[in-house]
Amino acid sequence: MVASWLAVLAACVTFLTTTPASADPVGDCTATKGAIVAVDFAPFGGDLQRGCDTTPTTGYDLLHDAGFTTTGTEHDGPGFICRIGYGSFNSGTQYPTPDKESCVLTPPASAYWSYWTASPGQDEWTYSQYGAMDRKLGNGDVDAWVYGGTDVGGSTGKPAFSPEDVRAGGNSTPDPGGTPTGGPGQIDSKAAAAWLKGRLTDGERIVDDGADTPNYLLTTETAYALAAVDGESTGLDKVTTFLAAHTVDYAYPTGTGQAPDATAAARLALLAEATESDPRAFGGHDLVGDLTKNVCAAGPESGEPTPGCTAKGDFRNAGYTEGQALSVLALLRAGVTPPAEAVARLTQLQCTDGGITSILIRSGEYCDGDPATTGLVALVLHRAGGHDASVSKARTYLTTAQRTDGSFPGYTGATTGSVYPTAYAAQALRALGDTARADATVGWLSRQQLDGGGFGFEEGATDPALYPTPPAVLAGTGTSLVTLTTKKTEPTDPPTTPASPPATHAPGIGPDLKKGVAYLTRAANLKQGRYYTSGPGTSRADFGLTIDGAYALAATGLNNAKLRGIVDFLDQQGKDGEGRTVNDWTGVGTTYAAGGSLGKTALLAEAVGRNPRDFAGHDLIAALDKAVCAKPSTAPDRSCAAQGAYRYAPSVFAQSLAVMAQVRAGAKPKEAIAYLESLQQDSGAWPSLIPATDDSDVDSTAIAAMALDLAGGQEAEKAVGKALAWIASKQLSDGGFPGAAGNSVNSAALAVQGLSLDAGKYADEVAGARKFLASQQNTDGGFNVAKDGQRGSDLRASTQAVGGATGISFGTLERSLTGTSPQPTPSPSGSAPDIVTPGDTAGGTGGGSGGGALASTGVQLGALVAIAALLVLAGWRTAAVARRRADAGGER
Repeated sequence: MVASWLAVLAACVTFLTTTPASADPVGDCTATKGAIVAVDFAPFGGDLQRGCDTTPTTGYDLLHDAGFTTTGTEHDGPGFICRIGYGSFNSGTQYPTPDKESCVLTPPASAYWSYWTASPGQDEWTYSQYGAMDRKLGNGDVDAWVYGGTDVGGSTGKPAFSPEDVRAGGNSTPDPGGTPTGGPGQIDSKAAAAWLKGRLTDGERIVDDGADTPNYLLTTETAYALAAVDGESTGLDKVTTFLAAHTVDYAYPTGTGQAPDATAAARLALLAEATESDPRAFGGHDLVGDLTKNVCAAGPESGEPTPGCTAKGDFRNAGYTEGQALSVLALLRAGVTPPAEAVARLTQLQCTDGGITSILIRSGEYCDGDPATTGLVALVLHRAGGHDASVSKARTYLTTAQRTDGSFPGYTGATTGSVYPTAYAAQALRALGDTARADATVGWLSRQQLDGGGFGFEEGATDPALYPTPPAVLAGTGTSLVTLTTKKTEPTDPPTTPASPPATHAPGIGPDLKKGVAYLTRAANLKQGRYYTSGPGTSRADFGLTIDGAYALAATGLNNAKLRGIVDFLDQQGKDGEGRTVNDWTGVGTTYAAGGSLGKTALLAEAVGRNPRDFAGHDLIAALDKAVCAKPSTAPDRSCAAQGAYRYAPSVFAQSLAVMAQVRAGAKPKEAIAYLESLQQDSGAWPSLIPATDDSDVDSTAIAAMALDLAGGQEAEKAVGKALAWIASKQLSDGGFPGAAGNSVNSAALAVQGLSLDAGKYADEVAGARKFLASQQNTDGGFNVAKDGQRGSDLRASTQAVGGATGISFGTLERSLTGTSPQPTPSPSGSAPDIVTPGDTAGGTGGGSGGGALASTGVQLGALVAIAALLVLAGWRTAAVARRRADAGGER
């Protein structure tokens, strides 16, 4: 037995251990050719060892091409570097040795190989939040590996040596880069403006697809573009008049006696200044005065923090760097000298490489800049004056980040050009005198303009989008928010179109969806960028929770790249750490195919434009057709609760999801719809489980209402009306709704989706529920399970809160993936280590209790075959009670 176990272990180690290639001599690398990696063996009695790769590709390959050997973990695979060895040090022994670290589970953050990077010209190390396999190297780059401890932000545990100490060619560093080679071109600004006008409702406002309320942010952005192209015009006047009439809704969401949403107030003030209106009397409000008197005197370190303040100098409720920069600019354009600490705050957000982070971080926190934010802040600091050093560093960052075709990536590690950051960078480079680079960016943008005049998000996009088009227009007209005016004067300054995502509801009223999406997509939560696990310490995918996360990303549209990664993983039958695919969860093609799981998967395919009749290698709609029960099953077979029910669909959630999937595919499952209608109680509510129980459940009522609203018909319309009235009657005084776990985040989010089916009638209830959700959002962007429950972010609750807060029904949810690229399969170490040690509960995966789920949207299913066996052997009602108890503990 022991011998067999050792043989298996040896095989695993052999698989995970990578041997070196023939290494290039260190002298072959120069400041402009190749990349250098340095590994510090000091904790093991060794020296600092360097290696070279003259044709660098990834950080992982650099290690091996430079002569090092590595071993990954059994838990995460070879991509998570657990041991490193070098031939000239102790005969190539890899450290830490097996007696110190088994490399079975992910090592603790107190003792592991941390990964650090530096770009050409960068004089400080940056802690890598991504795995070495995801690090794309260029000439002059330097990597370092240090054994010891660090925090997830990389503010501790830095290398004891500098990039300059190990860089090739001594102290000489390559120039940030020559002029891009992309060809010139001109943006058809008039065509873009015409496309934007066509998106206006009643010629005055932007309304998102499927929404009833205006998107004030995009309406303001559209106004900027019209001002740049048309100057003074009746069309622009109509939009400006509308925004002025809705100043309170946009800029004062908590009331006129409270601090404004700084970003919104600044946007409106800038519009007023660009159109020769008075920002001190816009819509009857002194936007300039309200911004000036709401600058934070201190941050949380004072012991008496002011709401909306991250640090001294912040504009209250600015939220992100964008809001801070726009507020400073609004005051400058109004002729007011901004508080010195407010301007200085922008310089405090600059990373060591010159980039500027989009998040209002505090000193010592992890800093990762992006071209869009850097371009905007560079514009504002250039306009403010007195910060030449910061502006110069920002320019260096931009010239380094620019790709040879003239474009800019959207974020660190991105490999394709993105319209929004390229537009901002173009504006900044032109303002800073880099005309050739600015022309190259505009040339690239011109090649991304679509036939109708609009722009997509990413390189090669085929679908136009509202968000990236206005900043591209400003770049094309040679202006920016610094110089924008309807007087048609020649612009000489740079760009600024803030980076705030499209939202269904006005900002400030509900939760911060941008932070929520960041929480859902962080590497510690989204395993390899592809799936969520069923709990800490396991590589078993929770496919139901993974689809919930995809729904949330689709609803917000804030990270289509990650959404694409999840969808591709499911569609291409990607395997989790136990070798399971989504088909193992749905049971498609087996006698245990579960209607709810099939429906949930098919619904995702439909929402993102994939074919549900050919998803994950199966026709899910045909499988659903077969899953509709012709009659109730008899004991011991409990697969069918009734005629019209779906096989192995133990809840109203499961029934509703399957109905919506079939209806969206063009089918009309009359018996399934009729059975769902029959479960409605006289009160208007639905129970949670099938066969029906005596309970009345907000979550189930909301999802059933969505299904019947999609199905249509007079009877369905009446049922939906009763359902919504019942849901509204259950709202608690704080805006929340009762659920299995108490005053529940899940229930409030689903109530928002349900009540939004008649948003006009239930606007107050929806607003109250969204405020409740905002109150349950934590600083990491995630959400609590319930108001009175244990504090801490829970993945399952967070997926429902983020998607539900948009108010978009699952029946109408749509998000095009056109223009996105297949995501690289990340290494298991694709970020700071997700610590999984015996006894630990890794942060962020709360709510997992094994197996898949039909919620946030539904009840826990676990392994399908096991459930089927349970239903057959133990009886339907016993299983239902067990599930209900599990739900109460895990909040679905």
